[in-house]
Amino acid sequence: MIILPEQYGYKNPMSIEKIDPFAAALKKGSYNKAIQRGNKKAYCYQILHKENEANPYLFETSYFVGVDWIVENELPIYVKPKLDDDTSEVNYVKMLFDVLKEPENYNHFDQLCEINFEKPSIAIEQKQDLLTPLLLIQYINILKKIVQKGLKKSYYSVTKNLNAKVKGKILINETIKKNHFNNKMLYSCCQYSEFGINSIENKVLKKALVFSIAAMQNLKGIDISSLNGLVNYIQPAFVNVDNEINIEELKSVKPNKLYKEYEQALKFAKHIFKRYGYNISKANSTIIKTPPFWIDMSKLFELYVFSKLKERFIHHNEVTYHRKFNYLEPDFILKTNDGLNKMVVDAKYKPQYQDGNINTEDIRQISGYARLKKVYEFLEFENDKIIDCLVIYSNQMANRKDFKGNNFEIEEEKEYNRFFKIGIELPVKN
Repeated sequence: MIILPEQYGYKNPMSIEKIDPFAAALKKGSYNKAIQRGNKKAYCYQILHKENEANPYLFETSYFVGVDWIVENELPIYVKPKLDDDTSEVNYVKMLFDVLKEPENYNHFDQLCEINFEKPSIAIEQKQDLLTPLLLIQYINILKKIVQKGLKKSYYSVTKNLNAKVKGKILINETIKKNHFNNKMLYSCCQYSEFGINSIENKVLKKALVFSIAAMQNLKGIDISSLNGLVNYIQPAFVNVDNEINIEELKSVKPNKLYKEYEQALKFAKHIFKRYGYNISKANSTIIKTPPFWIDMSKLFELYVFSKLKERFIHHNEVTYHRKFNYLEPDFILKTNDGLNKMVVDAKYKPQYQDGNINTEDIRQISGYARLKKVYEFLEFENDKIIDCLVIYSNQMANRKDFKGNNFEIEEEKEYNRFFKIGIELPVKN
């Protein structure tokens, strides 16, 4: 397996040797893994082949971390989180916990992670497993929201062997096989409907919770104390729900879009089952097999910044996330109730901004948002005025971990009018 650090700004490609046996598979040209992000494609990594050089293969990584095949079943690649040129790693688990403190973020998980269950699994060490904590933390937090509202009740089918009474429909074949052949003439196998919480959907959620609890015991180097507290809160709500369910029933469950949390929870439950091949014993392995996956760290940073902005600007609708204006979506629109802050805000997962100016491409992108007439209308801004633009970027030297109190001190770019930036520290793995 080739292990690479996540890079920033597509710079400093790594030179890799010992890949020559796979030159034919790479076709002596450029090769990359790309993921669709809206109307654009973002690449996870890129391999460049340069002939007649001592180290002919150059690897570039981007803002994604994960595991995938370069050559299927022969050569895997693992890209790990990275903060700087030393050994620091982003504590993406801590970031995710902070992200989930903001309820609105539950609606924006779609592009955070991409999992490919169609490709062969890849064997990795448990400590390299970035996917499982991501799935478990999101799943358990969504279950918490469901339990807070109360488990959904619905009609579901029940089959029971009743003594000296009949309820619903008699299953003739089962009654003959189980009862008449065993001289139990007073018993009848009946199928009928009941109304309650022991539905297939809730059974699936409980089964996935059992898988999650088993998997949590094997997470190394991750503080799961808060997860244990959530599990203790969730479990009593599922006491009267069975967790015995067959695989075919799992595959047939279709979420009801009227219940948004259930739709999200069932999606994560199925991911968890597929992650362990529907076999709970695999949750305790030290060497695990994972499907190829990619986590978008720039998306995680964006959600993280949103949670920090909401901590600072706590009043209703002061921070608007990904609102569409003429098919364009600024990351954030800041409009405080006191009218002192009206600006277009963008999150950039680019720590190099601490040492230099914001690049021209990003300036043009954010300025374009700030010139839309509909943005002027939304901010109730006069047409002859300039809307402020702000870039929030990752910076371990920023000496701020949130924007509370006096921590929201923005710095104006020297070459641009009313264009500002501010850095924020990211949590680091111990």
